[in-house]
Amino acid sequence: MSITVKRVETKKDLRRFVKFPLALYKGCPYYVPNLYLDELTALNPEKNPMGKYSKSAKFLAYNEKGEIVGRVMAIINEIANRDWNHNEVRFGWIDFIDDKEVSKALIEAVIAFGKEYGMTQVSGPLGFTDFDNEGCVVEGFNDISSFMLKYNYPYYGEHFEALGLTKVNDWLEYRIYVPEQVPEKISRAAALISDRYDLHIRKITKREVKKENYGRKIFDLVNRTYCELFDFTVLPPEVIDQYVDTYLGLLDLKFVTLVEDKDGKLVALAISMPSLAHAVQKCRGYLFPFGWWHIVKSMYLKHEDGLELMLIAVDPEYRNRGVHAILFNEFIPNVIGGGFKYGESNAEMETNNKVQNLWNDYRKEFKRRRRVFSKDI
Repeated sequence: MSITVKRVETKKDLRRFVKFPLALYKGCPYYVPNLYLDELTALNPEKNPMGKYSKSAKFLAYNEKGEIVGRVMAIINEIANRDWNHNEVRFGWIDFIDDKEVSKALIEAVIAFGKEYGMTQVSGPLGFTDFDNEGCVVEGFNDISSFMLKYNYPYYGEHFEALGLTKVNDWLEYRIYVPEQVPEKISRAAALISDRYDLHIRKITKREVKKENYGRKIFDLVNRTYCELFDFTVLPPEVIDQYVDTYLGLLDLKFVTLVEDKDGKLVALAISMPSLAHAVQKCRGYLFPFGWWHIVKSMYLKHEDGLELMLIAVDPEYRNRGVHAILFNEFIPNVIGGGFKYGESNAEMETNNKVQNLWNDYRKEFKRRRRVFSKDI
């Protein structure tokens, strides 16, 4: 097959770039698309504040008939390259048909872009930040993805390996089943830790997220908690503000649990949301004209059985002090009362035993493994 790779330059090309996975995954019961409007914003350097801290280019692959057969985005994340002391060009938003000539052409376009700016390593799938899609699914293909974590066909990893890319990091995903009640050891530990460190639960309103700057406080804690994890990008203030607008405005705040110390400092949090996977499948990622109804229905009226466990963060000062028990003691009754049957974990690094051990008191099952690949260029 003769493959031509062209850089995305026009709005029409950008729309084609965003829509390509809908055709590629048509009929796949496990794929959940991104929201179309969110994708247009994320992929536009003028609208995405990470454009200020990155260089990027989007590419589409065409066959000899002029049909789109693949897409990829090349990203040079200047914050991560500085903080992790490497010269890495990332590939993200990568999708392609099962043809190794296509995947090769796409990765070669990313490498060429990286070399223009002196990069010496190519890695991916990765986005601008850790809140973008990242990792290639390499195990666990027969279950629907969550809304936050994306699915890919089994052949993706085989293509990356054929191109000489090797594993640099794996994440694991779990399904954790909701218990009938809070485990006694959790409720006892919550009372003990609260008294010992003078900590308390703080529930917030949407007004407080904006007016009292709780959105900024939440992401500041995320920065402090995750800054040492693989290739993490510490979020600048303007990026935080966009995430507050994008994510926190969507959340039902009864599923957001915060822990503060006696001075009102945020020291721990747990954020989750009713699963939107089936709702977004139904609307194919389009909010208009009627897709928004499926989202609202799943969020507030008739939710799915699953809950997406988006974030758990504990200030490094309080690590290994059992603060998670305070979060779970508050969170679990809300989940039980909501009628949820299970939670879908976010992607957890396979080496992060502290996070995975949080689920040892609950019935859980392994769901999926995703991987980042890399090689020198």
